[in-house]
Amino acid sequence: MQEDLETCLKRLFGAEARIVAQSPVSGGDINEAYHLVLQDGRDLFMKCHEDVADDFFAVEADGLKAMREAGARTPEVLAFGRNGDGKSFLLMTYVRPSRPRRDYWQNLGHMLAAMHRADTSAWTKGRRFGFYENNYSGSIRQKNRVHDSWVEFFRSQRLLPRLELTQQYFTPEDRRRARYLLDHLEAYLEEPAYPSLLHGDLWCGNVMLGSDGEAVLIDPAAAVGNREFDIAMTQLFGGFEPAFYDAYQEAAPLAPDYSERRDLYNLYHLLNHLYLFGRAYLTAVTRIIRHYAG
Repeated sequence: MQEDLETCLKRLFGAEARIVAQSPVSGGDINEAYHLVLQDGRDLFMKCHEDVADDFFAVEADGLKAMREAGARTPEVLAFGRNGDGKSFLLMTYVRPSRPRRDYWQNLGHMLAAMHRADTSAWTKGRRFGFYENNYSGSIRQKNRVHDSWVEFFRSQRLLPRLELTQQYFTPEDRRRARYLLDHLEAYLEEPAYPSLLHGDLWCGNVMLGSDGEAVLIDPAAAVGNREFDIAMTQLFGGFEPAFYDAYQEAAPLAPDYSERRDLYNLYHLLNHLYLFGRAYLTAVTRIIRHYAG
């Protein structure tokens, strides 16, 4: 039985804990998001959803915890549960935005590089790639069965499930190309020199400005994989300054031919968008499939 919000607050902050102010926060994406103020002046952040699986926020909390353990800056998770009205919630520390530091982008690049270099053995059950539990990319269930091969993980746990979800959009010829791509993935991807903890959904909307002017990572779809996957996502929709990439390259240089694999990694995210939002993303998806399996 998951605790309700009132029970969580009393357990965390004492029997007198209660919410005295609540205001909506923009940018919640698929969730409702709120700034809460307790009777003692404490600020909290809560996101909630009335129609998600019981583990939806639990596995997000686990992803945030893993990133913090790997050296990333994230909000601190305080609790998660479900209220009597059926709404699930995730309760975290409130991050009050401020002015960015002059070296904001450089520090973000160095932070991500450090997270990517952290030891990952705690999250992969003694193997190299995957995660100890399944989680979500946005609202879509994401498989994370562990593998010794990054290429096999990306094929069976990333591309294949999304191609199956979206196959109705493809012509027979594009289905053939997609099958060919899956069968020959080793020709396009490489095993990394070391496994990295990935944020998994690292677009600019999942990086926020913290109260001290530093970047904070939110909303992970965590797994252990090839760090190129995260970097590729930062370039899919833009929003990251050149100083970020310069700093990352300084701390953890990418292979010179990384750009040859970038679009293939981003195919996963575009397939997610095709499934969620429809044909507007079909052209981008088929362009990538035809490029690699023309």
